[in-house]
Amino acid sequence: MRAAQRASNESRYADAEQFLRTAVKEAEKFAPGDRRLDLSFSSLAYVLYSRGKHAEAERTYVQAVAILEKTLGPEHLRVADSLMGLAAIYQMQGKYKEVEPLLHRSLAIREKLLGPDHPDVATSLSNLANSYSTQGKSAEAEILYRRAVAILEKVYGPHHILVASTLNNLGVLSGSQGNTVEAERLLKRALSIREAALGSKHPDFASSLKNLGAFYTSEGKPVEAEHVLKRALAIEENVWGPEHTSVASTLGLLGAAYESQGRRAEAEPAFKRSLAIWEKALGPDGIYVAVMLRNLARIYEDESKYPEAESLLKRSLAILEKIRGAKAPELVGDLESYASVLRKMSRNADATEIEARVEAIRAEHPTGESPTRAGGSQ
Repeated sequence: MRAAQRASNESRYADAEQFLRTAVKEAEKFAPGDRRLDLSFSSLAYVLYSRGKHAEAERTYVQAVAILEKTLGPEHLRVADSLMGLAAIYQMQGKYKEVEPLLHRSLAIREKLLGPDHPDVATSLSNLANSYSTQGKSAEAEILYRRAVAILEKVYGPHHILVASTLNNLGVLSGSQGNTVEAERLLKRALSIREAALGSKHPDFASSLKNLGAFYTSEGKPVEAEHVLKRALAIEENVWGPEHTSVASTLGLLGAAYESQGRRAEAEPAFKRSLAIWEKALGPDGIYVAVMLRNLARIYEDESKYPEAESLLKRSLAILEKIRGAKAPELVGDLESYASVLRKMSRNADATEIEARVEAIRAEHPTGESPTRAGGSQ
């Protein structure tokens, strides 16, 4: 286990995975209830998630939770840890109905055993805020993020590495709320903390670069976005390899930066490569697969390749309907794009039918906040 921990700390995740697989095999030989087994399973699940092996990570976390609940009881702190890991997998898969109960349960365990001002409680608050933010519950998310930051700054001080992640996420949320000055300040502060603590080649530093790049694109600064996103991509490919989901996320953002500059010839292969990684990681019906299909459809529409755009949008809509439901507000953007493509193909009757569906969804959600597009912050 010590060798695995050392390898993980040094970003040698492939080595850590092999060490932990060996540890699991050895621990399975121990007497029932031996705590080394659940520790090995939990650690392996975390490393598998970090390496983008989400399906296996999910199975391993489920095993870890079952072992922990049996050996330590349902309200043990280590149960809370594994519940959070499992929630992270479901978040990646877009299974938000499964995410929130796990995060609420993990938070309740930690608050009961550790008190309301413990840093592990702050981590639970931040993760729950991530889930709220992705679903467009920005007011609820902001309250939790700010409570988490207050706890962490009180315990560690304002420049500690553990403060950076929540600052980063709060910055992303502030940007989505239109508070651009606050967003840039928070994102740059998180970036500075991570660079000072971890160096400029660490994946967490790359995550901050990535979120700053996404912010720049949203603010109409795609050249600045391209610069920081290329730095992030180089770090992630070096640490994780070319087919990791973090790489896929950055490629999607880089493609958007290219697109904003009118460089569709460069945006298209970035989106296609991202799509291939997401399909391999999540299967053909993953939420991030839908995002890349939508992005590619936009490129094809701009290039007047309307049949290709229609095909991708139909597939994206099918995924969203399967995950979110046929009347979810998340479908509005894709439906509007689909209607636009249909009109450009002179299929006005079909377009009118789609537009009526958009109006029906909007009427059903007149005051609902728009969910954040899948992509997220880190």
